[in-house]
Amino acid sequence: MPMQGHVLICDPIAQDGVQRLREAGLQVEERFGLSPEELVQIVPTYVALIVRSQTQVTAPVIQAGRSLQVIARAGTGVDNIDVAAATERGIIVVNAPTGNVVSAAEHTIALMMALARQIPQADVSLRQGKWERQRFMGVEVRGKTLGIIGLGQVGCEVARRAKGLEMRLIAYDPYVSQERARMLGVELVELAELLRQSDFITIHTPLTETTRGLIGEDELRAMKPTARLINTARGGIVDEEALVKALREGWIAGAALDVFSQEPLTQHPLFGLENVVLTPHLGASTAEAQERVAIDVAEQVVAVLRGEPARYAVNAPLIPPETLSFLAPYMAVAGRAASLAIQLCEGQMGEVQVYYYGDLASHDTTPLRAAVVKGLLSAITEEHVNMVNVDIIIRRRGLRITEHHGPAHETYANLITVVIAGPGGRTSVSGTLAHDGPHIVSVNEFWVDIPPGEGYLLVCENLDRPGMIGAVGTLLGRYDVNISFMNVGRHERRGRALMVLALDEPLTPEQLKAVRQIPDIYSARLVRL
Repeated sequence: MPMQGHVLICDPIAQDGVQRLREAGLQVEERFGLSPEELVQIVPTYVALIVRSQTQVTAPVIQAGRSLQVIARAGTGVDNIDVAAATERGIIVVNAPTGNVVSAAEHTIALMMALARQIPQADVSLRQGKWERQRFMGVEVRGKTLGIIGLGQVGCEVARRAKGLEMRLIAYDPYVSQERARMLGVELVELAELLRQSDFITIHTPLTETTRGLIGEDELRAMKPTARLINTARGGIVDEEALVKALREGWIAGAALDVFSQEPLTQHPLFGLENVVLTPHLGASTAEAQERVAIDVAEQVVAVLRGEPARYAVNAPLIPPETLSFLAPYMAVAGRAASLAIQLCEGQMGEVQVYYYGDLASHDTTPLRAAVVKGLLSAITEEHVNMVNVDIIIRRRGLRITEHHGPAHETYANLITVVIAGPGGRTSVSGTLAHDGPHIVSVNEFWVDIPPGEGYLLVCENLDRPGMIGAVGTLLGRYDVNISFMNVGRHERRGRALMVLALDEPLTPEQLKAVRQIPDIYSARLVRL
């Protein structure tokens, strides 16, 4: 089914990604170079926002984005997005951490080689009509020690390539195991030791409050005078003022930078130094990387707008893709069961208990918990509820939700039951997944079968006696209300039973009152799924 909604792209991305969005039925607008004020003015009408590194998605932008469901960064970092503000609003922030990994790693190696052999400077000299072979004496990288700060995806790819160049590899990353490092042929060391030993140092960490200014004057002074520094990660990790001083005074032999604390950058003291190689944030600037990144974020935007999990949601719990793939269809089951339960519950909602049976119980059920809360609140709020902000909303609203995990149900391999305590008693709804989608299979412990679909349900508890179904059907026919299907659950003959009728049109309060007045009807509720 084609999707609806407007997507705003603020920075250029490959047209493959734009086409993917349009094929999904989304209306895509590309508006580049917007000022913060202009973005705040126009963002309220969009359901998704796609940026690269230039556009700043600030808290005011997020607050103004009343319809926003997802913000996508077509790249690795998200330092230009206020993730905390997005999380508070329940807006999923996604990025494309794998699309440009190879390109960034290759650019790192290219900068290292250019730095070692002074290739840019030699090129300029020769173009000026000079033949200065002695001036541009370089160094080999073979046998040299490469210090890698950050063994994430890019750092690992750099390590693999440097290994092929016969370099000795050491790394600083407190979040990587010794086993992982050994697999890469890398020795883990403390930062001070890395600075002391390395001939080349390359940075591959995100920009956070912890890493901002990580390489400052003290760190530069601790390096070898022959050391060379490379940064293709994020500007701000290296103190640029201190780096200028280090290069001028010979604390280190050279530096190569692809990123800067302020971008775009067209003037800087670094530009006047001969022992530095500079590129304008080209790490991900390959045709292959841009295509992969654009498609990655486009597919995630489509997934989020369809209510499905995103592969790389940076402000959602880290759940393995195979788990998300398994749980995704059951999110509709959980939401449907919760929505029906809250509508059948009488009076103030009390404690909510959620039971997971079968294989479901062995997984992280955060996505299912989010779907339950969304179903509970769907009738009273328009705020987005998802894995990103479900626990925030639970705390904010003072909801009391407990989860229970058990073995397979005696009838169903996988089952979700939502139980709500209220002044009128206990309301329970169970659901499972069938070949055609989510089915409600139990209401207040009466076994029924409510198939997928949207619309109105008339749920009646009544005495199981001849003529009950006919009485209700006759009354609805008199009101010209069409019944699309009916299902009955009972515990025993001539006992208490549950009648569920799907209606093409809703009943008026007067019509519902008339249903309740039919003899032996104990209760009748109109709900909408």
